[in-house]
Amino acid sequence: MFTIGDFAAFGQVSARMLRHYDALGLLRPAVVDAATGYRFYSADQFSRLNRIVALKDLGFSLQQVGEIVDAKLSAEELRGMLRLRQAQLEDELARSAARLTSVEARLRLIEREGHMPTEDVVLKHIAPTRVAELSAISPSYDGADIGPVLQPLFGQLFERLGAAGVNPCGSPVAYYEDAENETIRVHAAVPVETGTTGTALDVDITELPGLDAATIVHQGDMMEADRSMQTLARWIEDNGYRSQGYAREVTLQFDMENPANWVHEFQIAITKPN
Repeated sequence: MFTIGDFAAFGQVSARMLRHYDALGLLRPAVVDAATGYRFYSADQFSRLNRIVALKDLGFSLQQVGEIVDAKLSAEELRGMLRLRQAQLEDELARSAARLTSVEARLRLIEREGHMPTEDVVLKHIAPTRVAELSAISPSYDGADIGPVLQPLFGQLFERLGAAGVNPCGSPVAYYEDAENETIRVHAAVPVETGTTGTALDVDITELPGLDAATIVHQGDMMEADRSMQTLARWIEDNGYRSQGYAREVTLQFDMENPANWVHEFQIAITKPN
């Protein structure tokens, strides 16, 4: 089972949105603790979440979303409905492009239900790492909000390091923390040599703590990160672990021209319940 925060992170939505879906009866928690009122969700509920988000992003009202999801359409029937709506959206303003990309990713998740190979998940101990970093606030953990914040941060970070003649000694890392009012603090970091200080660089120098992590390599556009994140979630639940916080994203390969060639490793801290 996952807390509302962990389930939101794996599903790439906000906890606020999950509470809204609960209030509307769209997606009830699997368990609500009678004493504390805390909500808990299971990995099986990603199927319903994927459908809700895909339909909402295509422009259906939440009332329509509820009616469609409760009709228990097959993946094939749902795909046909979504493709039709998608064709209509393609005639709208260019601002719909990001929404369409998100919809296509959710559709692929729906089509792959029951066929996500969890054997790709690897347990690792990640050693502590000294990093130079910049950070900023994103309004949510949604991919559409994270990307426009994270990409400029990395550009500024590498520019400042280059101007100071400091060479990174490892792969770039993005990591996330909860901030006020359910916003997210986004960190763009890169490993640097021991002894590097941030004063002259106009960047922050910190040490990322080590962690025992479940990891998976994600190949392709980060708009499709949900696929790998939910594979991780399934493995964690199936193997009796508990996730801790948001996943770190380590960039292994970056292609400015073609996001389909990107390669990232997602690392999520895990513990074994007592």
